[in-house]
This record gives sequence, structure tokens and C-alpha cells, in this order.
Amino acid sequence: MTAVYVNGGSLVNPHYARWDRRDSVESVCLTECSKEDEEGPPQQLTPFEKLTQDMSQDEKVVREITLGKRIGFYRIRGEIGSGNFSQVKLGIHSLTKEKVAIKILDKTKLDQKTQRLLSREISSMEKLHHPNIIRLYEVVETLSKLHLVMEYAGGGELFGKINNEGKLSEPESKLIFSQIVSAVKHMHDNQIIHRDLKAENVFYTSNTCVKVGDFGFSTVSKKGEMLNTFCGSPPYAAPELFRDEHYVGVYVDIWALGVLLYFMVTGTMPFRAETVAKLKKSILEGTYSVPPHVSEPCHRLIRGVLQPIPSERHGIDYIMNNEWMQGVPYPTPLEPFQLNPKHLSETSTLKEEENEVKSTLEHLGITEEHIRNNQGRDARSSITGVYRIILHRVQRKKALESIPMTLPDRKEKDLKKGSRVYRGIRHTSKFCSIL
Repeated sequence: MTAVYVNGGSLVNPHYARWDRRDSVESVCLTECSKEDEEGPPQQLTPFEKLTQDMSQDEKVVREITLGKRIGFYRIRGEIGSGNFSQVKLGIHSLTKEKVAIKILDKTKLDQKTQRLLSREISSMEKLHHPNIIRLYEVVETLSKLHLVMEYAGGGELFGKINNEGKLSEPESKLIFSQIVSAVKHMHDNQIIHRDLKAENVFYTSNTCVKVGDFGFSTVSKKGEMLNTFCGSPPYAAPELFRDEHYVGVYVDIWALGVLLYFMVTGTMPFRAETVAKLKKSILEGTYSVPPHVSEPCHRLIRGVLQPIPSERHGIDYIMNNEWMQGVPYPTPLEPFQLNPKHLSETSTLKEEENEVKSTLEHLGITEEHIRNNQGRDARSSITGVYRIILHRVQRKKALESIPMTLPDRKEKDLKKGSRVYRGIRHTSKFCSIL
């Protein structure tokens, strides 16, 4: 994590020290931010300086660091999830007060394969900038643990919603599915294959907005490149994963989209079995049935995606322009993060959001010198973490300001225009830029 040495508000040493709950207080490596001048009054500390000072001098803060209740600029709260190699806890950023999800991994338990997957996860999330993909804010490393600080989606999983409340209506399914498809298109446009698309990895941030997360099995794959590692959840696995030694990653993700769509509109899985062996047989045979309540256009789309032969499956562009998806707007990718002192100094060319971010950074006491010394660290920097959190907050606010408060109360078949679902469908990109 960052060891910030500040003298009169300027960064002297931007290098990182590593923290661990086993460390002594002295090993935190944070110097006093500001000292009282012998010939004058105490210097006013900026919020950034005050925080770094507290992390070395405030008894409560130091105790939290020692006990593992605080990591870097984040106070750690209760557990919100767990995986095969990790646990996910809620965190609060001390400067911005933003809620974050912190994925914690024990480095001592990571073998070489898991380390490679983790490296790919970080790399993939660094390359993706989309309103329907969970954002990576910061990576914090200690002697024994690695912390991935990510956007917090507090609405729960798509799986949990359907499992508890039943299938989604087709209008709501269109809204949610369009966001997932748009996110997957952005991944594929950046040569990233997710390989673990499933309802458990789709998270709600509001009633109308979802985000795709968990890139633990993701990989970079050029167009047409063959992969040979079996990844993901068996109920979502494409037949070629069971049948062939190699597969094209794009087709595997598309198959999973078909399973997801089926699950959303029916509340059940297309391929079900008591054992993995029986499930494999069912998927290879391609036998499934669609309930009669599913509309014919939706049925045709599911059938076109769940094609046993990979090359015969509908592609992303076809799915987005399919008859069933007509009238649903798609969110657009976000511009990449630009934490660059030269870029931020060119005030005349900055966009409104960037100017607001710059102003907020200055208010917190993060100077151009801090940013200059931060170059090349990407996510492994507390400065980057602050910047990304603030930028995300500004984008949310701008999106909220653009949403109309009321809509006409006219009715369409199967959908009231004044309903929550309609507002979500009509303003998908705006809702999903919010959270």
C-alpha cells in the first residue's frame, strides 16, 4: 500500500510500503504530514494530509490497521461474499466516504495457476470501461494479502433475485439482457473473453441497472484464437467445452448468454441434471424445451444462440439487432480513465466532468506533483483509487441530472409507459451510468 511522505503538502517519496496486521506500528512507514512551525501557527492540513497523518499518529486508526480493520485508505466492514480463493468485504473509502467491495486473497494460498488467473483478472478490469461492468478502483498489497478494491453493487445478484422472486417479465428481461449483451460486446471488442458468465456474476446496482463482474476466469484472446482451458460453471458450459480439445472463446461466452436469457424469462435452467455426467450428456444432446408463455421472438432468439455448432450461433451484433430486442437502447462504453498531470493541466480542453474531478482532487489536497509521482502505477496506487472513485461519482451525478422526472402515462401492449420497467428500458444507458 502507499507510503506517503508529505512535507508541506508535496509528495517526497511515492513508493509503496507493505502493511500487514503482524507489522509493528513503526513499520507502517508514514511520516507526519505537517509539523507546527517554530515561528508561526500550525499549518492547515488538507484532508489528504490529515488522513496520512492519522494513519501514523492517530491511536484508533493505527489500531485498526494493526488488526486488519483498515487497509490503506479503506475501513473494512462485514463480509458480503466469498469465492473459492477469496472473500469479499464491504469497505468505506476514508476520503470520499464511498462504499466499495474489497476482494481479499491470501497470497500464501495462491498457487501459480491461481496467480496467473488473478493477474488476468486485474489486467482485464483495467482495460474495460463500460457502465455495465464492475469497475476496478485500486489494488492494495500487504505482506500476506492482496486486496482488489472494486465498485460496490449493493442490489444483490441476478441469480438471487430470480431464485427468490421468480422469472422476470419479458420487458424487464430485455432491459437486463441488453445491458449484459452490451457489456459482453465491449469485452469482445477489447479481445477479452469472460468465460464465467452466469446469473451469479451479474449484480444489481439499482432496480433497473446490472453490472457484469468476477473476471477471475477471463483471458485475452484474439479473433478466432483457440483456447484449451475449461472454465466456468457446468450448467452454462457450451457443448464444445465437453466435446472438443480446443474452443473459440467468443462462442463460449455467447452460449452462456443464451443460457442466461433462458433463465431470466423462465426462472429455470435449460439443461438440468442430478450429476455433472448427466448434465454433460444433456448439453451435448442439446435437448431442452421452452415454456409456452415465452413469446415466439424470444423463443427464436434463444434457439438461435443455443446452437450446438459454435459457428452457427447468433453473434453479438445479431443479438443486439434481433426482432425481440427492438426498441431497447444499448449503453455505450465510457472513455478510459486519464490520471495524467499534463492532461489535467490543460483546463481549456477538459470536459465538464474532468474539471469537476480536478477541482475535487485539489480540494482534498491531491496536487499535480502527487499525480506526477503516481505515473506508471495504474491501479496499485491510493492516488489512482481516489481519482477513479471521484470520477465515478461525478459520472453518476451527471447521469442523474439528465433523467426526466416524469414520463407520459400512455400504455403500450404488455407495458405501461409510466412504470419502473419502462423508465429503465427507455433510459437504460442513463440509469447504468449512475451506479
